Amino acid sequence: MKTIATEIQLPTCASCVASLEDAQRTLKRQTRPSRRVDENKCTGRNFPMLNLDRVVPELTEHGHRKAFVLRIVQPALAGLMDGSVSTLAPIFATAFATHSQSTTFLVGLAAAVGAAISMAFSEGLSDDGALTGRGRPIFRGMITGLMTLIGGIGHTLPFLIPNLYIALNVAYVVVGVELILIAIIRNRYFRTAIWMSIVQVVLGGILVFAAGVLIGSS
Repeated sequence: MKTIATEIQLPTCASCVASLEDAQRTLKRQTRPSRRVDENKCTGRNFPMLNLDRVVPELTEHGHRKAFVLRIVQPALAGLMDGSVSTLAPIFATAFATHSQSTTFLVGLAAAVGAAISMAFSEGLSDDGALTGRGRPIFRGMITGLMTLIGGIGHTLPFLIPNLYIALNVAYVVVGVELILIAIIRNRYFRTAIWMSIVQVVLGGILVFAAGVLIGSS
């Protein structure tokens, strides 16, 4: 009986060992992929999954756009805003004080040229571009000065019209176009809400215009 029992137990133990070995092999196959994933996460071998062909051009395009805004758009916008707004007071103060379109034109021309020179030096000397990456100061100064002159001369040219009443009305329209253009540029490049930009720019223009009218009428 003992011999029979031993013979019966031996196959059972062998089958247990075989089952255990199969279980171990199965466990190893199941754990290997997870170890590979962990190794990839640790060593960074999963980074090639990124679409570099798409990411790199986007980063390059963003850098070019940022440089364009800092080196050209921002200086140009500063000059246009200064020329369009700061010269309103002397021009309309002269118009309401003298009622002479020729005198108003000379004052407006002087104010525009003076503001352009001042803004050009201010932009060029305030930042050499080394820390901010805004490019050459001479180039930025030229852009700012030119746009200041354009902004100031725009509503000065209507006073070449012999009739003061017509000249004033044309100048009002030109000022409105300048302020709306400034609002559009701010919305396009600085993501400012168009209605908020219009309110801010028009409010500033109205304050300067009102100061000129009050001073000229006193």
